[in-house]
Amino acid sequence: MAEAFTLWFTGITHSGKSTIGSAVGDALRARGLSVELLDSARIRAYTNRGLGFTKREIEINVLRLGYECLLLNRNGVVAIVMAVSPYRDARDQVRRQIPRFVEVYCRCPLDVLRRRDTSELFARAERGEVEHLAGVNAPYEEPLHAEIVLDTDKLTADQAARQVLARLEELGHIERVEPATYTAEEEEMIRQRLQNMGYL
Repeated sequence: MAEAFTLWFTGITHSGKSTIGSAVGDALRARGLSVELLDSARIRAYTNRGLGFTKREIEINVLRLGYECLLLNRNGVVAIVMAVSPYRDARDQVRRQIPRFVEVYCRCPLDVLRRRDTSELFARAERGEVEHLAGVNAPYEEPLHAEIVLDTDKLTADQAARQVLARLEELGHIERVEPATYTAEEEEMIRQRLQNMGYL
Protein backbone atom coordinates (compact mmCIF):
# COMPACT_ATOMS: atom_id res chain seq x y z
CA MET A 1 0.00 0.00 0.00
CA ALA A 2 1.22 3.51 -0.81
CA GLU A 3 2.43 5.72 2.04
CA ALA A 4 0.15 8.36 3.51
CA PHE A 5 0.47 11.92 2.24
CA THR A 6 -0.75 15.45 2.87
CA LEU A 7 -3.05 17.23 0.45
CA TRP A 8 -2.97 20.98 1.16
CA PHE A 9 -5.76 23.05 -0.39
CA THR A 10 -4.96 26.77 -0.49
CA GLY A 11 -6.88 29.66 -2.01
CA ILE A 12 -8.91 32.74 -1.19
CA THR A 13 -12.18 32.44 0.77
CA HIS A 14 -15.01 30.85 -1.28
CA SER A 15 -12.60 29.40 -3.85
CA GLY A 16 -13.88 25.87 -3.20
CA LYS A 17 -11.25 24.43 -0.86
CA SER A 18 -13.60 22.80 1.65
CA THR A 19 -16.13 21.51 -0.86
CA ILE A 20 -13.51 19.94 -3.12
CA GLY A 21 -11.36 18.73 -0.23
CA SER A 22 -14.34 16.96 1.32
CA ALA A 23 -15.24 15.33 -2.00
CA VAL A 24 -11.67 14.09 -2.44
CA GLY A 25 -11.70 12.79 1.12
CA ASP A 26 -14.86 10.79 0.44
CA ALA A 27 -13.33 9.35 -2.73
CA LEU A 28 -10.13 8.34 -0.94
CA ARG A 29 -12.09 6.67 1.86
CA ALA A 30 -14.04 4.75 -0.78
CA ARG A 31 -10.67 3.42 -1.97
CA GLY A 32 -9.95 2.10 1.52
CA LEU A 33 -7.65 4.88 2.78
CA SER A 34 -7.75 6.43 6.24
CA VAL A 35 -8.39 10.16 5.83
CA GLU A 36 -8.58 13.11 8.20
CA LEU A 37 -9.95 16.50 7.12
CA LEU A 38 -8.35 19.52 8.77
CA ASP A 39 -10.33 22.72 8.29
CA SER A 40 -8.18 25.66 9.34
CA ALA A 41 -11.09 27.80 10.56
CA ARG A 42 -12.42 25.04 12.83
CA ILE A 43 -9.00 24.19 14.24
CA ARG A 44 -8.30 27.87 14.85
CA ALA A 45 -11.58 28.11 16.78
CA TYR A 46 -10.62 25.23 19.10
CA THR A 47 -6.90 24.52 19.46
CA ASN A 48 -5.50 27.80 18.13
CA ARG A 49 -8.11 30.20 19.47
CA GLY A 50 -5.47 32.45 21.06
CA LEU A 51 -3.96 33.33 17.70
CA GLY A 52 -4.81 36.58 15.94
CA PHE A 53 -4.25 37.51 12.31
CA THR A 54 -0.85 39.11 12.20
CA LYS A 55 1.49 37.64 9.60
CA ARG A 56 3.40 35.78 12.31
CA GLU A 57 0.26 34.40 13.96
CA ILE A 58 -1.07 33.18 10.61
CA GLU A 59 2.26 31.47 9.97
CA ILE A 60 2.15 29.81 13.39
CA ASN A 61 -1.34 28.49 12.63
CA VAL A 62 -0.12 27.04 9.32
CA LEU A 63 2.97 25.45 10.88
CA ARG A 64 0.87 23.84 13.62
CA LEU A 65 -1.45 22.43 10.97
CA GLY A 66 1.59 21.10 9.15
CA TYR A 67 2.84 19.34 12.27
CA GLU A 68 -0.54 17.68 12.75
CA CYS A 69 -0.34 16.47 9.14
CA LEU A 70 3.12 15.04 9.74
CA LEU A 71 1.88 13.05 12.73
CA LEU A 72 -1.15 11.80 10.83
CA ASN A 73 0.98 10.72 7.86
CA ARG A 74 3.40 8.86 10.16
CA ASN A 75 0.43 6.88 11.42
CA GLY A 76 -0.83 5.98 7.96
CA VAL A 77 -3.53 8.64 7.72
CA VAL A 78 -3.95 10.87 4.69
CA ALA A 79 -4.27 14.50 5.85
CA ILE A 80 -6.39 16.90 3.81
CA VAL A 81 -5.99 20.53 4.83
CA MET A 82 -8.36 23.30 3.72
CA ALA A 83 -6.72 26.58 4.65
CA VAL A 84 -6.37 29.99 3.01
CA SER A 85 -2.74 29.88 4.23
CA PRO A 86 -1.97 33.14 2.43
CA TYR A 87 1.80 33.27 2.89
CA ARG A 88 3.95 31.30 0.50
CA ASP A 89 6.90 30.97 2.87
CA ALA A 90 4.80 29.27 5.56
CA ARG A 91 3.38 26.80 3.04
CA ASP A 92 6.87 26.09 1.76
CA GLN A 93 8.11 25.46 5.32
CA VAL A 94 5.38 22.85 5.71
CA ARG A 95 6.36 21.36 2.34
CA ARG A 96 9.94 20.92 3.54
CA GLN A 97 8.79 19.16 6.71
CA ILE A 98 6.38 16.67 5.12
CA PRO A 99 7.93 14.07 2.81
CA ARG A 100 4.78 13.50 0.72
CA PHE A 101 3.23 16.94 0.34
CA VAL A 102 0.84 17.92 -2.45
CA GLU A 103 -0.24 21.55 -2.80
CA VAL A 104 -3.60 22.22 -4.46
CA TYR A 105 -4.25 25.81 -5.50
CA CYS A 106 -7.94 26.65 -5.87
CA ARG A 107 -7.70 29.60 -8.23
CA CYS A 108 -10.73 31.79 -8.84
CA PRO A 109 -11.20 35.43 -9.99
CA LEU A 110 -12.30 37.90 -7.33
CA ASP A 111 -15.45 38.87 -9.22
CA VAL A 112 -16.62 35.24 -9.13
CA LEU A 113 -15.77 34.97 -5.42
CA ARG A 114 -17.82 38.08 -4.75
CA ARG A 115 -20.82 36.56 -6.53
CA ARG A 116 -20.52 33.40 -4.42
CA ASP A 117 -20.34 35.40 -1.20
CA THR A 118 -23.87 35.37 0.22
CA SER A 119 -22.59 36.70 3.56
CA GLU A 120 -21.23 39.86 1.88
CA LEU A 121 -17.85 39.23 3.50
CA PHE A 122 -15.99 40.72 0.54
CA ALA A 123 -18.19 43.80 0.42
CA ARG A 124 -17.74 44.37 4.16
CA ALA A 125 -13.97 43.95 3.84
CA GLU A 126 -13.89 46.47 1.01
CA ARG A 127 -15.80 48.92 3.24
CA GLY A 128 -13.28 48.33 6.03
CA GLU A 129 -15.78 46.57 8.28
CA VAL A 130 -13.84 43.28 8.17
CA GLU A 131 -10.07 43.10 8.52
CA HIS A 132 -7.53 40.55 7.35
CA LEU A 133 -9.47 39.13 4.40
CA ALA A 134 -6.80 37.63 2.16
CA GLY A 135 -6.94 38.91 -1.39
CA VAL A 136 -9.00 41.98 -0.43
CA ASN A 137 -7.44 43.95 2.40
CA ALA A 138 -4.70 41.46 3.32
CA PRO A 139 -2.09 39.67 1.19
CA TYR A 140 -2.56 36.37 -0.62
CA GLU A 141 0.59 34.97 -2.22
CA GLU A 142 -0.21 32.54 -5.00
CA PRO A 143 1.71 29.25 -5.08
CA LEU A 144 4.58 29.13 -7.57
CA HIS A 145 4.99 25.35 -7.71
CA ALA A 146 1.65 23.80 -6.79
CA GLU A 147 1.32 20.21 -7.92
CA ILE A 148 -2.33 20.83 -8.78
CA VAL A 149 -4.01 24.05 -9.94
CA LEU A 150 -7.80 24.07 -10.14
CA ASP A 151 -9.58 26.91 -11.92
CA THR A 152 -12.65 26.61 -9.77
CA ASP A 153 -14.68 29.17 -11.71
CA LYS A 154 -14.67 26.70 -14.61
CA LEU A 155 -15.08 23.38 -12.78
CA THR A 156 -17.81 21.74 -10.75
CA ALA A 157 -16.71 20.30 -7.42
CA ASP A 158 -16.99 16.80 -8.90
CA GLN A 159 -14.82 17.69 -11.90
CA ALA A 160 -12.24 19.30 -9.65
CA ALA A 161 -12.16 16.29 -7.32
CA ARG A 162 -11.64 13.96 -10.27
CA GLN A 163 -8.73 16.11 -11.46
CA VAL A 164 -7.15 15.87 -8.02
CA LEU A 165 -7.53 12.09 -7.93
CA ALA A 166 -6.08 11.71 -11.42
CA ARG A 167 -3.06 13.81 -10.46
CA LEU A 168 -2.56 11.82 -7.26
CA GLU A 169 -2.50 8.68 -9.39
CA GLU A 170 0.08 10.26 -11.72
CA LEU A 171 2.26 11.24 -8.76
CA GLY A 172 2.09 7.69 -7.39
CA HIS A 173 0.36 8.65 -4.14
CA ILE A 174 -2.65 6.43 -4.84
CA GLU A 175 -3.13 3.39 -7.03
CA ARG A 176 -4.48 3.97 -10.49
CA VAL A 177 -8.05 2.82 -10.98
CA GLU A 178 -8.58 1.63 -14.52
CA PRO A 179 -11.96 2.35 -16.12
CA ALA A 180 -14.22 -0.63 -16.51
CA THR A 181 -13.86 -2.43 -19.83
CA TYR A 182 -16.37 -4.79 -21.41
CA THR A 183 -16.12 -7.44 -24.09
CA ALA A 184 -18.18 -6.97 -27.26
CA GLU A 185 -20.60 -9.60 -25.98
CA GLU A 186 -21.01 -7.83 -22.63
CA GLU A 187 -21.59 -4.49 -24.34
CA GLU A 188 -24.31 -6.08 -26.51
CA MET A 189 -25.97 -7.61 -23.44
CA ILE A 190 -25.97 -4.21 -21.73
CA ARG A 191 -27.36 -2.54 -24.85
CA GLN A 192 -30.13 -5.13 -25.13
CA ARG A 193 -31.03 -4.77 -21.46
CA LEU A 194 -31.24 -0.98 -21.73
CA GLN A 195 -33.32 -1.30 -24.88
CA ASN A 196 -35.71 -3.73 -23.20
CA MET A 197 -36.06 -1.28 -20.31
CA GLY A 198 -36.98 1.49 -22.74
CA TYR A 199 -33.84 3.59 -22.30
CA LEU A 200 -32.69 3.12 -25.90
